[in-house]
Amino acid sequence: MGDGTEAGLMANWKCMLAIVLVSMSPFQYGVDFGLIGGIQAMKGFLQIFGYECPTCPGGWNITPGRQQLISSLMTLGAVIASGFAGPIASFMGRKSCLWFACVLCCVADAIMMGTKSIGLLYFGRLLLGIANGMLMTFSQLYIQETAPSRYRGLALAAFQCWTSIGSLVGTVVDNFTAKIPGRNSYIVSLAIIYCIPAFICLGLFFIPESPRWLLEKGKTEKARKSLYWLRPNPDAVPGEIEEMQRVMAEEEALAKGVRVMDMFKGVDRRRTILAVAAVNTQAASGAMFMIAYGTYFFEMAGVGAPFENACILTGLGVLAILVNTAIITRYGRRRLFLITGLLICGFIELIVAVVYTVKPGSPQASKCIVGLSVLYIVGYNGMIATYAWLAGGEIPSQRLRSYTFGLATSTGFFGAWLATFTAPYFINPASLNWGPKYGYIWFPSCLIAAAFIYIYMPEIKDRTLEEITEMFEAKLPARKFEKYVCVGSAAAAEKQNEKEISTVEEIEMVMGDRKAMVETAMAVS
Repeated sequence: MGDGTEAGLMANWKCMLAIVLVSMSPFQYGVDFGLIGGIQAMKGFLQIFGYECPTCPGGWNITPGRQQLISSLMTLGAVIASGFAGPIASFMGRKSCLWFACVLCCVADAIMMGTKSIGLLYFGRLLLGIANGMLMTFSQLYIQETAPSRYRGLALAAFQCWTSIGSLVGTVVDNFTAKIPGRNSYIVSLAIIYCIPAFICLGLFFIPESPRWLLEKGKTEKARKSLYWLRPNPDAVPGEIEEMQRVMAEEEALAKGVRVMDMFKGVDRRRTILAVAAVNTQAASGAMFMIAYGTYFFEMAGVGAPFENACILTGLGVLAILVNTAIITRYGRRRLFLITGLLICGFIELIVAVVYTVKPGSPQASKCIVGLSVLYIVGYNGMIATYAWLAGGEIPSQRLRSYTFGLATSTGFFGAWLATFTAPYFINPASLNWGPKYGYIWFPSCLIAAAFIYIYMPEIKDRTLEEITEMFEAKLPARKFEKYVCVGSAAAAEKQNEKEISTVEEIEMVMGDRKAMVETAMAVS
């Protein structure tokens, strides 16, 4: 197709440079999850927002209600932001949205650092969530729409890698700042949130807007210039622009304009369900519980050194992502990786729950739980996280991509919010105090998600976004996607014997042809 796939990675260096910059957006999301779990276990934080608890490790605790809101309001903000991604994208470009999100992120962080009011802390958490939701959603839309098909998986792996690196940085920073007395213990941690938004804001001046978004807005010349910057072979750009325009025109012909309800009609309904399901495999795995409350979980369950264990878990998660990045372009089988990852995570959570039930608090159980938690994080980061976002962004049609992916991201964040909001009821000593027994809930969740992926999720590795549209329009079952030979949407339609006139444009075209034939016949006579 001439999208840079035939060229090597180094030949696509400008496009990859732009993608690396944009893919740094989820660093904020990762940093927050890495920080917030540790901050809630810091004495300096608990002295302001918690209460004395002589029976708790460290002598301080926080109420389940505050813990829920502090952790989950960020995710709730992300739900709101990604839910409005479609309407926002209708008048703002990908870059403009990223700029706005970076500014909002800095404002939210300033509020959290400066306040001693629990209400303002909640407000800062919500604003930060809105910023992170925009960063996560629009950075991935940019990556999906600019990366060559062969390297789209690699680009999304880099995206996920930044999330894990952010989590690692946040966890490591917490490990050192937890020893600082007073408020500075968590204020120093929060200060690192400023770094990446400032860098992204500057870098966005030097990269082009998404060419597909520009074409959607009728800015053909700007789209062409953007693609010339992104692609190594200028001779292939006209063909790629033409293919994009052709597919967009066909999608537009099938549905007059863009309406929210179009996501749930015809072929797009299947694409919406699959995109939403793909992103939600992350929430279904139960990973948000471990990510958001890892340090607090280890602290209250009496499992080893909590901050050190959290650093180990996050570091190995980053290593798993890096390994996955090296192999994703060759072994990018979503069904295989997602299914295997979900099964691994499910059975690990079951075993952890059983071990803690049999021998709660024992040294043997503690070592076992830490070891299994390591395997869990490696399995999640190496097999689920990257492929979930990748499939969720590739599957939607171009005209509905911002709406569909926004919905998928929003429901994914809602699942994460639900997990972080309810987890304190199960693990906090002031509530059920289940500790690791919380894994009993997530085992069946993983099994159900794995079964759904096995039956319904197609393999679309190395396919251009236009080829993916062709295969969905051909109404192929999931098992036939991998070996299907794309022949162009017109030939595919003929191959599928789709002879019925189904759009107003087609009817008008046929009527026009008939009118011309009649006029010609009358002129001859």
